[in-house]
Amino acid sequence: MTTNSRNDNTNTADIRNDRIVTNSLGNPINEPYATQRIGCFGPLLMQDANLLDFLAHFNRERIPERNPHAHGSGAFGFFEVTDDITDICGSAMFDTIGKRTRCLTRFSTVGGEKGSADTARDPRGFATKFYTEEGNLDWVYNNTPVFFIRDPSKFPAFIHTQKRNPQSNLKDPNMFWDFLTIPENQVAIHQVCILFSDRGTPTSYRKMNGYSGHTYKWSNKKGEWYYVQVHLITDQGIKNFTNEEAIDMSGKNPDCCTQDLFNSIEHSDYPSWTVYIQTMTEDEAKRLSFSVFDLTKVWPHSQFPMRRVGKLVLNENPKNYFAQIEQAAFAPSNTVPYQEASADPVLQSRLFAYADAHRYRIGPNYNQVPVNCPFASKFFNPMIRDGPMNVNGNFGSEPNYYGSNINYQFIQQDKPIQQHQEVWHGPAVPFHWATDAGDIDFKQATDLYQKVLSKQSGAQERLAHNVAVHVANASTDIQKKVVAMFTRVDPRLGQRIKEICDEKCNESKVSKF
Repeated sequence: MTTNSRNDNTNTADIRNDRIVTNSLGNPINEPYATQRIGCFGPLLMQDANLLDFLAHFNRERIPERNPHAHGSGAFGFFEVTDDITDICGSAMFDTIGKRTRCLTRFSTVGGEKGSADTARDPRGFATKFYTEEGNLDWVYNNTPVFFIRDPSKFPAFIHTQKRNPQSNLKDPNMFWDFLTIPENQVAIHQVCILFSDRGTPTSYRKMNGYSGHTYKWSNKKGEWYYVQVHLITDQGIKNFTNEEAIDMSGKNPDCCTQDLFNSIEHSDYPSWTVYIQTMTEDEAKRLSFSVFDLTKVWPHSQFPMRRVGKLVLNENPKNYFAQIEQAAFAPSNTVPYQEASADPVLQSRLFAYADAHRYRIGPNYNQVPVNCPFASKFFNPMIRDGPMNVNGNFGSEPNYYGSNINYQFIQQDKPIQQHQEVWHGPAVPFHWATDAGDIDFKQATDLYQKVLSKQSGAQERLAHNVAVHVANASTDIQKKVVAMFTRVDPRLGQRIKEICDEKCNESKVSKF
């Protein structure tokens, strides 16, 4: 074989054998850019297997982007236990103070396409995969403590309103606000107030918090269990763009958050978050004014104080973005002993939807991709095998059922389980959350506006401004519905939104009110 090089001065004896260029089947390629043809100017030949190899792979080198959370970035790191919480949770990752568990965190925007800007006004995904000795655990969280919906069947419709109009293929403020102002959907008001506050446009993934949002169930090794919510509080401090700063930055550097995360780790300025939990007993949950399974509500800190657990540190950039971040597959169904999903209906639906999305996007053996592989434990289940891209040996000659003459071990049976702790009774019903509960769904949004934003200089005015400049592009009837909705939060907020919206409409020579 003749080894060619672009540099005629290269000593072929110095070329490493593992750098010899081949096609996808390992056959050496002499001239990678040469193509077989008839004569110097004749047509190409179908027998040019290397050309076909290049082109066929190129046509397939992108996997479908995620539907929500398409645009994002991530890094590896570790979680370290700083405080003993074994009275709350028996998971092995918490069993010793100082114990470290390797992890991967991916940050993302929710509604935008893969090429959208980091600065978009959007919730941010905050998903972490822990490679624990008991298997992989995924915390699939957001940077907001609540969400827009509490009925899972509304999720596809809600995401559609954040995407593009099916006729114009443009982002559509009418779709966005029309959905949110439907009376039964105004449970989103708390999340909408957060989204259109300064926290809707973080300057950096490092300078925002992460929240479980959902209620989970954790138990200790005695079988005692608690409702739990998790908070990851940034150690870098919160920092956000104003609306105009975010728009300006989207033109100057739409990947500013991605760049900031990568550069900070590259320069050994490792971002970290302190992890806390809130806990609640079943009896305390029964005395709440809202359901513990309602994703649109937060737990009052005065009633359920924060308890420190540990530290999340990101200190390693990916070596290859596609292999380690784009192919990363997070799902709340990926859990470990003593951490369990609650009866939150949106969480229950995510247990299916996320893993199913990965089977579509990556393939049924997505768990064999190295970044998703449970390397800290050992995967063994001869019932889960075959399918495309099975590369782990497929369990060899192991029977594809649980044979009677083999000593299988089902370790989970030896530990306390949570199934007996809640007993549900009642008929199967087409359930809808009550919509006649007065202003209970607006109370926390009102508290945010009156008690939190009032303490931050100009924050109330910026909330009104951010809503108004966005809804000014919607139709007149939808603008009126938006003003009415925010008036229920606080009459001053509704009035200010109307005033700014009027100003914007007058500037564009269109009278809206």
